[in-house]
Amino acid sequence: MPPETVTLQRADVIHNIGYRHYDGPRLGRAYARRSLFSQSLRGAYGLGRSAKSKVAPMLLFAVMCMPAAIIVAVAIATKVDELPVEYTRYAIMLQAVIGLYTASQAPQSVSRDLRFKTVPLYFSRPIESMDYVVAKFAAMASSLFILTGAPLLILYVGALLAKLDFADQTKGFAQGLISVALLSLLFAGISLVVAALTPRRGFGVAAVIALLTISYGAVSAVQAIAWDQGSTGPVSWIGLFSPITIIDGVQTAFLGATSSFPGGVGPGTGTGLVYVLVLLGLIAGSYGLLMRRYRKVGL
Repeated sequence: MPPETVTLQRADVIHNIGYRHYDGPRLGRAYARRSLFSQSLRGAYGLGRSAKSKVAPMLLFAVMCMPAAIIVAVAIATKVDELPVEYTRYAIMLQAVIGLYTASQAPQSVSRDLRFKTVPLYFSRPIESMDYVVAKFAAMASSLFILTGAPLLILYVGALLAKLDFADQTKGFAQGLISVALLSLLFAGISLVVAALTPRRGFGVAAVIALLTISYGAVSAVQAIAWDQGSTGPVSWIGLFSPITIIDGVQTAFLGATSSFPGGVGPGTGTGLVYVLVLLGLIAGSYGLLMRRYRKVGL
C-alpha cells in the first residue's frame, strides 16, 4: 500500500513509512551466550577468519599431535607391550606448545574487543557481563581441551590397534583426559585474566608467555637446588608456585601419574589435597577477576 500522508494546517507532512513491531521469536540470553561461545571457539582455531589467522593455531595443533602419531606408528610396527609415554605425561612433555597456543589465542579472544571497544556492543544485546565471561572462559578452555585431548585420543586408538590391554589403556586414557581438562581450565583462566588487562594483543601474548615460562623455570630451578642439597621435603611444596607443576602435582597424587619433579618425588595424598585446593582456588579466582574486569560496560 502507498504511504499514508496527513496534511496539517501549517503544511507540515507526516509520512507513514510502514514501521512495524517485531513479532518473531526472541531467542534471549542463552542463545546469545551460545553464539558468543561458538564464535570464540571457532576463532581460537582461525575458523571464520583470514587464512593468516589459521596458520599459528593449526600449526601448533599439528605439532601437538605429531609425536602421538609417531609413537602409535612405532608401537604398532614393533608390537610393544605398552606405550612408551603415559597419557598423563604427554601434556607435561609438550607444555611449551600448550603455552605458545595459550599465549597466542587468549589475547585474540579478549584483547581485540577491548582495543576496538566492542564490548559495550555485546552488552547492548540481551547479554550481561556474566554471559560474556562464561562464554569466553568456556571457549578458551574448550579450545585447550581439544588441543591437549586430541593427541591422547590418537594414543588411545593406536594402543587399541596395537592390541594392548583394553582395561589398562582405557583407565590411562580416562586419567589423561581428567588431567588435561584441569589443565585447560587453569590455563584458560590465568591467560584470560592476563590478556584482559591490556587492549594490546602483543603485550598480552608477551605477558602470558612470561608468566607461564618464568614461573615454571623458577620453580624447576629451586626444586633442583633443594633436591641437590638433600632437602626433599620442600620439593613438593615449591611446585605450588607454577601452573604446570600444580597440574603435575595433582595428577601425581590422585591420577597415578609419574611425577616430573626432581627424583620423581611428587606430593602424597595430604599435600595433594593442598594442590587440589590451590588449583580450584586459581580457577575460581580467575573467573572472579574476569567478572570484576567486565563489571562496567564502558571499561
